[in-house]
Amino acid sequence: MINFYPQERLALFIDGSNLYAAARSLGFDIDYKRLLDLFSSKGHLLRAFYYTALVEDQEYSPIRPLVDWLDYNGYTMVTKPTKEFTDATGRRKIKGNMDIELAIDMMEMAEHLDHIVLFSGDGDFRRLVEAVQRKGVRVTVCSTVKSQPPMVADELRRQADSFLELLELEPIIARQIQRDDRMPPAPQQAAAQQAPQSGADS
Repeated sequence: MINFYPQERLALFIDGSNLYAAARSLGFDIDYKRLLDLFSSKGHLLRAFYYTALVEDQEYSPIRPLVDWLDYNGYTMVTKPTKEFTDATGRRKIKGNMDIELAIDMMEMAEHLDHIVLFSGDGDFRRLVEAVQRKGVRVTVCSTVKSQPPMVADELRRQADSFLELLELEPIIARQIQRDDRMPPAPQQAAAQQAPQSGADS
C-alpha cells in the first residue's frame, strides 16, 4: 500500500461486476467491511462509490442482499435497471453497463479529491483516468494481472499513477468464513448477471 498519505482526500470508485469477476478469478470473495476499513486508514476517505446494475423483474436477485448491506454500511450505491436485448444470433442477453455513471461521478468529484482508487480493469476508463489526472488528482487502479487472462487492460495500467494488485490485498480484504461480521453471502451469480455486454448502447 504505497503512495497513500494520511492528509489526502480519497475516494473509491468500484465497478461492481468487474471487481467481483476479478476476485472470483483469483479464488476469493471480498469482505467489503474490511475493504472500507483498509482505505479509511489510508487517508481522509470522502466517498466509496459502488456501481452495479440490477435485474428488476426477478423474484430474487442474488446481488440484492449485498447491495442493501453496502447501502447501510458506508458505501454510496449507484444502481440502474439492466436492459434486455436480443443479439444478432437471436440470443437473449442482459446488459448492465455502469461506465457512464461512474465517469460522470468521478469527473464531478475530482475537484474535491487528491487521490482516486478505481476498482476496475476496463480499458475504456483510460481516457477518464487521464482527464482527472489533468485536474491534479492521482489515480490508483486496483485489479489483477495474476489471473488467466489478466483482468486489467494494459493501457489502463499504464495510464494510472500506480497499480494495486488485487491478489496482494487478499490477506487484508478477503472474506474469512469463520468471521461473524453479518455481511450477506457473496452473490454467486453476480458476475454473470451483471456483466456488461458489448455491442449495445447503455
